[in-house]
Amino acid sequence: MKRKVAFYTLGCKLNFSETSSIGRMFEERGYAKVPFHEQADIYIINTCSVTDNADKKCRKVVREAQKINPDAFICIIGCYAQLKPRELAEIPGVDAVLGAAEKFRLLDLLGGFKKQPQTRVLASDIKEVQTFHHAFSIHDRTRTFLKVQDGCNYHCTFCTIPLARGKSRSDSIENIVASAQEIAATDVKEVVLTGVNIGDFGIEEGRRASRFLYLVRALDEVEGIDRFRISSIEPNLLNNEVIAFVAASQRFVPHFHIPLQSGSNKILRLMRRRYLRELYVDRVEKIKQLMPYACIGVDVIVGFPGETEEDFLHTYEFLNQLPISYLHVFTYSERANTPAADMAEAVPQKVRAHRSKMLRILSEKKKRAFYEENISTQRTVLFEEDVEDGHMHGFTENYIRVVAKYDPLLINETKQVTLLHLNEDGKMEIGEVDAPLAMSS
Repeated sequence: MKRKVAFYTLGCKLNFSETSSIGRMFEERGYAKVPFHEQADIYIINTCSVTDNADKKCRKVVREAQKINPDAFICIIGCYAQLKPRELAEIPGVDAVLGAAEKFRLLDLLGGFKKQPQTRVLASDIKEVQTFHHAFSIHDRTRTFLKVQDGCNYHCTFCTIPLARGKSRSDSIENIVASAQEIAATDVKEVVLTGVNIGDFGIEEGRRASRFLYLVRALDEVEGIDRFRISSIEPNLLNNEVIAFVAASQRFVPHFHIPLQSGSNKILRLMRRRYLRELYVDRVEKIKQLMPYACIGVDVIVGFPGETEEDFLHTYEFLNQLPISYLHVFTYSERANTPAADMAEAVPQKVRAHRSKMLRILSEKKKRAFYEENISTQRTVLFEEDVEDGHMHGFTENYIRVVAKYDPLLINETKQVTLLHLNEDGKMEIGEVDAPLAMSS
């Protein structure tokens, strides 16, 4: 009888791609992959380090696994496992903690996953993490997350990711195209390119071997995939060539997620970001010039040390005036071993919370305005297996979430629709669904 393994992923699209790939490794070795809520012999928890409550989340997931099967082998991997391996090893019930260099070798390192008296901690120094491990998710969602880059050579003062994932490194274009072709042979319609700093794509064995523009050009030629979507990309790396290519492409969709972090140049300098607000404006204007209906998402951090009320209002007004579509708002939290944690002028927690709330309200206003701008336009929608109260959902190419009456024939289909109006829940109602679109060449 096959031993059963279950996975739980905390964090970003990159983590989902890696969890999925590790899951396939287990299946290739004869294990049966089951949902996390089912009884398994082994539970693998892939962790994130971005938020300050990573430890709390991890402990909760461990407890849930123990409730389902008290005798199961529990292994923790991922960014938090690299940063705090000893701390995680002390969580009751954890049998193994593996760092960044070890997580893709856990089947060999942990043998038969037999419980031992002491928790096994296998976490090398991050400087030893130099290999790129290709990964992509499959059969988990309607869209696939394809990992094209890992690590980061930027050292923003608030961020632990370089400490958790190491230096920037990439796969070759040839290998990534081969993965995309493998995905195209399935029923996947949309691929999301993911990484830590994907605009820095092209570093192989410590040297610049290629550029992000060359990668998107190559992927645009892959037959059998309707859509490619670029995940978060730094504004200083999103150059005009990439924007123009996406505008002319039939496969790369008009959706960009561009981290800003602050609208105050003073704060951007304290964060050691590699751009100022003027460059950000230039990027947004270029996108809207070439793609008026493009969706632009923004990451922003509030409450960074030294952020005065004036600095915050500069950020608020800056975002309010930009033609962006939504915000991902992060409340600054002190992270160990980062320069920002030792900076003076910490912002009180209540003030951080108030500023976060203001920006989340602004985000809802921006999102609604963007949706309303698209009313009466024709868009293509990829419908998902996301059924709720007799209705299903999907996303347009420019990332508008639509709602339609449930029809099993629509699941994972790309259809052309007319956007009609927003319902009470702020979701976009659509007109009659046309026949499937022929895929562009």
